[in-house]
Amino acid sequence: IGELSGVLREMTSALQERMDAIERFAADVSHEIKNPLTSLRSAVETAARVSDPDQQQKLMAIIQEDVQRLDRLITDISNASRLDSELSRAEAETIDIASMLATLHEIYAAGDTDTEVALKISGEPPFRVAAIEDRLVQVFRNLLQNAISFSPPSGRVTLHLVRRDSDIEINVCDDGPGLPEGKLDAVFDRFYTERPKGEKFGTHSGLGLSISKQIVEAHGGSIRAENRYASDRTVRGARFIVRLPLSDN
Repeated sequence: IGELSGVLREMTSALQERMDAIERFAADVSHEIKNPLTSLRSAVETAARVSDPDQQQKLMAIIQEDVQRLDRLITDISNASRLDSELSRAEAETIDIASMLATLHEIYAAGDTDTEVALKISGEPPFRVAAIEDRLVQVFRNLLQNAISFSPPSGRVTLHLVRRDSDIEINVCDDGPGLPEGKLDAVFDRFYTERPKGEKFGTHSGLGLSISKQIVEAHGGSIRAENRYASDRTVRGARFIVRLPLSDN
């Protein structure tokens, strides 16, 4: 009876944590959707009163952008809300992460961008992990796309795979402006956005890194961010570090 009581307390605590997480997620979603809805309503109400064709055209452009932003937000929110259940149902398989990263390197190295994408592998194989492959691909696609978007023209993004004693470490490095001081943990928060200068507002939902962290931790790993520094201590870019446990198989 004592053991049963302990298990019931654990189940109740886990359920309460899940309910709190759902409540926080709903509050975040409500806040994020409200912004483009407010802008959309204002533009529609103004367009109804304006007779100047040029002003109407500008307002229609704002309306189209807000609708696209809402569509992007709702799609990303839907994907994020399903992620937990998908990760719990899917069966992990042993994959060679070196081969997976080599394929991603080929795709991005041949892409339509001025940024050089390099791959470096340190340590002796095998580089096997137990994982849901398409979800890990999603993580590194997101990290690579972020790195490329922040890199300057003719910059360099490096994928560095290192084998440790019981872990595999993957570094994604860029030559961009680095991360804001004090925001190294906040970049993984839901809806946090810190985009390159000149990029159109609302292009990203701010869920990419949050989802990446969720996927990595579901695989028993960790992800963190740090700035890269030159010898004179000036920031020379950002580095995202993913660690995953080696597979026994």
